[in-house]
Amino acid sequence: MKRSIPRSLVSKATNPDPSKERTPGFEGRAEPGDAVSTPFKGAGSAWKSGALAQSQAAVERSRAELCSDILNGRHEISLSPDQISDPMGTDRRQDWMSQEAFRSLVSSIASNGQDTPILVWPEDPDWQPDPLEPSNVTGVPFVMLTGRRRLAAASELGLPLRAILASPGARNAENSKFEMLFLRFRENEERENLSPFERLVSIGEMYETLASGEDKLTAVAFAKKIGVHESLVSRARSVFAAQDQILNAFKNVYDMSFRDLQGALASLERVNTSKPKPKAKPSKLTVKRKVGKRNLSATSVDGNLSIKVAGVPIDQERLEKLGDLVADYLSAEGSGKDSD
Repeated sequence: MKRSIPRSLVSKATNPDPSKERTPGFEGRAEPGDAVSTPFKGAGSAWKSGALAQSQAAVERSRAELCSDILNGRHEISLSPDQISDPMGTDRRQDWMSQEAFRSLVSSIASNGQDTPILVWPEDPDWQPDPLEPSNVTGVPFVMLTGRRRLAAASELGLPLRAILASPGARNAENSKFEMLFLRFRENEERENLSPFERLVSIGEMYETLASGEDKLTAVAFAKKIGVHESLVSRARSVFAAQDQILNAFKNVYDMSFRDLQGALASLERVNTSKPKPKAKPSKLTVKRKVGKRNLSATSVDGNLSIKVAGVPIDQERLEKLGDLVADYLSAEGSGKDSD
């Protein structure tokens, strides 16, 4: 059954009570049942002030969080290549920039951009981002940790670098140099395999750096710390110590296996032990005196004493007297006693 709205309700809605209509002169007055159409002016000003304060607090809170994220490596920054120094250098072959792998990286970055941020530390350990512009790091010097090939490629292409800061805990560690070496080694292990020679040199350098700051560093403890087998540590130390000799003696060092390098070390050791040790130069002391017109020279070579005076005619008796004088001197100085 279809229902309709009663005509009386429609009439009331379209024709309000005439008694509610305003009379001339009463436009500014509201009836008791009327709603207030405009808010109180004082309340509106207070609302605006409160909203502005809340907005400002939110902005400051956002900036503070951004500063924290930058310092803790959770937010990227953009750096110019000339802002970055590289005091540690690379653990790769010296001619890596001429290798095909690097040339391919340059082409890739030129075409597609930089996929992975580099890892850096601020040169000033107390550096903080600008609280008003946290992302603006123009002119701030940074130290390279990982990403040397990306840095070199960006320098060649004239492009800025995507970067993040390494952990503050590692940056403030007692042996920060070891932490830098370890970060470099770990990234190279994960991103691109090092050759056996490069890997051993890098491990050996880390060991020597860490050992310089600790009284007792065992191969087992060190291997566990960096996540390698302990059998590598002794070989790595040997290769690191002899790296210049190995590079000079062998042409294909970067293609050598671990077994090849072991053989290279053994051959170098045989060469070094077969070479005769150079004789030490004799210890020589000389004293000269002027006696009248004659020159007197007393010389000691490895404990052997000789006295030389030219033009002195001397007989047996005077020679014996001279010998007695020398003997008395040696006795007085304790030189006449037999040594053990």
